Amino acid sequence: MGADIKQLRIRIKSVDSTLHLTKAMGLVASSKIRKATDLMNKGKEYSKALEETVEQLATYKECEKSPYMRIGKTDKTCLIVIAGDRGLAGGYNANIFRLMREYQDAEIIPIGKRACDKYGGKLLLAEGFNYTDAMEISKKICLEFKQEKFDRFGIVCTKYNSLMSQEAQIKWLLPIAKQKSDKTVSAVFEPDEITVLNSIIPEYLAGMIISSVKESFASEVAARRVAMDSAGKNAQEMIDTLGLEYNRARQGAITQEITEIVAGSNV
Repeated sequence: MGADIKQLRIRIKSVDSTLHLTKAMGLVASSKIRKATDLMNKGKEYSKALEETVEQLATYKECEKSPYMRIGKTDKTCLIVIAGDRGLAGGYNANIFRLMREYQDAEIIPIGKRACDKYGGKLLLAEGFNYTDAMEISKKICLEFKQEKFDRFGIVCTKYNSLMSQEAQIKWLLPIAKQKSDKTVSAVFEPDEITVLNSIIPEYLAGMIISSVKESFASEVAARRVAMDSAGKNAQEMIDTLGLEYNRARQGAITQEITEIVAGSNV
């Protein structure tokens, strides 16, 4: 009986330590959510403006000669894979890696410590990822795409639906898809449309990369907060259950001692 009480006391202490850890990590995640979502929203606005410009340029017949609108003849693929810097975020990282099972032959550029650990390469953290990092990757991708080292390029990232919902997705960015002509567009591009398109693509890719990283990081923080809230509730329920077992065991031990004392006094 004494051994059972000791084991229950050890388990309660262990689960209580876990509860304190999950609460601390939940508070850290909560403190980061507002800033992360603000950066995500700004990134979305910027990338949307770039995307609209590229789509407009892709309506011009002359732009079909651009190397960035080249349709390849192979299935060579290059993917940026954005995962988290840390674990304990529910299925956030697992969902990204599950999606990547469909592209095992792709050339991979990882962003986020978990992605870098899995695929190797230069360590690039998702938190703190900046425009300089994005432009460096963008220039490399543009050069290799023009050299026909791969025929399509995309970003494997996480879409932020809400605090409670995030989903893994792929954004295909190259080649630029041909768009239907919009006769109402009256924009004039100098010196000409194809020159503007070719010059804007590195900026466009950099904008899409950094926007995807910011959205993925916001998703990671949200997923971690939800996971820690859930873990905290489970830990508290376990502590309550173990507490009941401990009290029953302790009461049983006390009852047994009293019984032994009474029995001894009657001898």
